Amino acid sequence: MRKFLLTPLFAVAALAAHAQTITVTGRVLSASGEAQPGATVLQSGTTNGTTADADGRFSLAVPGTATLTFSAIGYTTQQVPVNGRRTLDVRLAASATDLGDVVVTGSRAAVGRSNVLTTAPVDVISAREIKAFAQTDVSQVLTYAAPSFQSSRQSISDGTDFLDPASLRGLGPDQVLVLVNGKRRYSQSLVNINGTIGRGSVGTDLNTIPTASIKRIEVLRDGAAALYGSDAIAGVINIQLKDDTTRTSISSL
Repeated sequence: MRKFLLTPLFAVAALAAHAQTITVTGRVLSASGEAQPGATVLQSGTTNGTTADADGRFSLAVPGTATLTFSAIGYTTQQVPVNGRRTLDVRLAASATDLGDVVVTGSRAAVGRSNVLTTAPVDVISAREIKAFAQTDVSQVLTYAAPSFQSSRQSISDGTDFLDPASLRGLGPDQVLVLVNGKRRYSQSLVNINGTIGRGSVGTDLNTIPTASIKRIEVLRDGAAALYGSDAIAGVINIQLKDDTTRTSISSL
């Protein structure tokens, strides 16, 4: 009679020992034996999981009867029963489906500003964008809108206190050609002699053109000396004025 009573007790004890929580450690490797850092190790049917470290090692507390799911980018997901084991080394097979090329493009504006269909990059700044910058000087608008354009206000530097020297792609003001409606804009008569941008050169005063009269600004961010001459080595700035000259617009900042 005692034998019949002890047999069920041993069976229950064995099941309890098999279902107890154990800590499973091991490594996640590729088929060639390389460590897979960042691989996911998850107890199937639960949210209990972890990720492999830089050496592909992991440690996870699970019941002895649990099943672990191993997954990694570019590899086939694999399920392995624990069966009471405390050490598991898993080799993942490469996935038959290769990932395609991922191209990430960054832009400063929600709508593309540069015309990439031309032989040289051209930034087009619309009248709406000009108004959004809340600047009255064209040079300051271009400083905010065009990454290749630079203009800084000077103080106690001869005539540049009133005429801001501008540069395109880091070159001098006399190497930036300014056009208004496709025609050359005259250069200023001031020679920058102090320690300012473009020392010893003569540039064009962009701030004499009211921003309210501008339809759009086109900035050619490449040398165009072959087409326009040596004063277009740094690039070309073409300012298109509004077509309607019968209206008067007033804006406040």
